[in-house]
Amino acid sequence: MGERRAAMRIWKGESCFAVASSDPLRRAELQAGPILQSGLLDPPWSLSGGSRLPGTGPVASDGWMLVDDAFAPQMELRDRLILGMPDAVHALRPRAFEAARELLGMAIAVLRERPDYCIRKDDVVRPDGTEVSVDFSAPLLTLGRLVQEDFCMLQKTDTEHVMTGAILCFPASWLLAEKMDRPLIGIHEPVRDYGRSVATRVQRLFDGIRPGRPLMRSNCLLYSDAALFQPRSENERRRQSGPAAKYARLERQCLVRLPESDAVAFSIHTTVVEREELVRADREALAGYFAPAGHKNG
Repeated sequence: MGERRAAMRIWKGESCFAVASSDPLRRAELQAGPILQSGLLDPPWSLSGGSRLPGTGPVASDGWMLVDDAFAPQMELRDRLILGMPDAVHALRPRAFEAARELLGMAIAVLRERPDYCIRKDDVVRPDGTEVSVDFSAPLLTLGRLVQEDFCMLQKTDTEHVMTGAILCFPASWLLAEKMDRPLIGIHEPVRDYGRSVATRVQRLFDGIRPGRPLMRSNCLLYSDAALFQPRSENERRRQSGPAAKYARLERQCLVRLPESDAVAFSIHTTVVEREELVRADREALAGYFAPAGHKNG
């Protein structure tokens, strides 16, 4: 009953669902103002993989979920999206259900070792004090309310991995419904420089991921709009923001092999910063990253 009352409060919140257009997926007032971090988290120019796609490197076995200084407002927005409009942020094919349950179990095991989470018999208390019921019959919806990361589930069919499930609260100009059941090359078709040779390298990378040895990469894009929830169809391409764009949006992405199902979980931790608020070294590194050839790794 407490969960239902919480859902009703979120649903009826004054600024939750002010519709900016006729498209129900483009509700511009989901967040009342920018939700910003104070700094960049693992930007691509700081990683050993560099900017060449796929640009991955190793990460700690429990490093695929992090808490940063925007945790509370990001999680409030995630609650609004998941409880208020789940069909816009969640999809799960029947073949991926057990893998999603496995991922939720793995995530709870990691969070159990962290002092800022409290894992109880039937629920989890997040670092912001919110209690979330653990429901293994809705594994990705539950996981999406526990951590800041979005998750995409990929499973191998014949020679390629395809997306079979996702909790995606913070899409960076793509639409979950268009990417489901598509292979990696289909998922990344609109991304500059993601051609067949890169797809082959990425597929080889997916095949080589080992349990307990996750990989990490990141990308960075310039945005004039700080909104986190930005679904956008392939036919509605985002207007490219120029060098004077106010915000930088970074995705810290991890690849985690699930040992029982053999699926791969692709986690996405989204950071949005106001460029002028960065320390000088980060401002200069960001400017240098975009100077030679525009938007990279997006």
